[in-house]
Amino acid sequence: MQDNRGKTVVEDFLKQVNRASTAMLLLDYDGTLAPFQAERNGAYPYPGIVSILDRIIRSGRTKVFIISGRPAREIQTLLNPLSEIEIWGAHGLEHLLADGTYQCTTIDASIQEILAQAQEWLHGAGLSHMAEIKPGGIAVHWRGLPDSEIKRVKARTCEGWNRFTGNHELRLLEFDGGIELRITHPDKGDAISAVLKRAYLGAPVAFLGDDLTDEDAFRVLGEWGLSILVRPEYRKTRANAWLRPPQELIRFLRQWSKALSV
Repeated sequence: MQDNRGKTVVEDFLKQVNRASTAMLLLDYDGTLAPFQAERNGAYPYPGIVSILDRIIRSGRTKVFIISGRPAREIQTLLNPLSEIEIWGAHGLEHLLADGTYQCTTIDASIQEILAQAQEWLHGAGLSHMAEIKPGGIAVHWRGLPDSEIKRVKARTCEGWNRFTGNHELRLLEFDGGIELRITHPDKGDAISAVLKRAYLGAPVAFLGDDLTDEDAFRVLGEWGLSILVRPEYRKTRANAWLRPPQELIRFLRQWSKALSV
């Protein structure tokens, strides 16, 4: 449960949503809207989430954005039949507009070659079955494995992939359940920056995320809006409020929906 300061910050923000003609709700997906699953394609939103978001969107007073490390099309499928959302996938590399327009940042050929070498290394190390090839990166997932196996896979992957991080355009990102070698930019902070450039002056903006990769977004949002850490246990963060999923998350979204109808 959030502390009194966090509770006050959230309450004050929702009052702004109530008074505003347009607000912006930015959301991470895995670990925020949906529980983590060993089978990634089965990571559907918490019960009730889609219907609440649908009410928020249909109010006509809030624009909803998803900013995730997942590919944009996966997000679209998992949130079906929700529409009228804008999706930034692959940490901001992909951009899927509400009207279906798709854009993807071009990756330099030299970086693509390094990623191909990293993928080949995984194959030689016998880890390719744990890999997910994404736009601009490669992720190794170990969710559901015994702790001893996780330590082994993590150490082996870091040892092998360190050779590919000498280029400042690539970095290793650890996330909840794995590690990813990906391009440095764009990241979720860059996606937030792009969204903010289109924000109406004075429009309330909130971003909810759970993972270390969401800290880039919290940093960029800064004093512009409300940043909320969504996870069962608190950790040090740049966010200025904390909610435990799913109950506190669902309560917050319901309060947002109610603020739009008052």
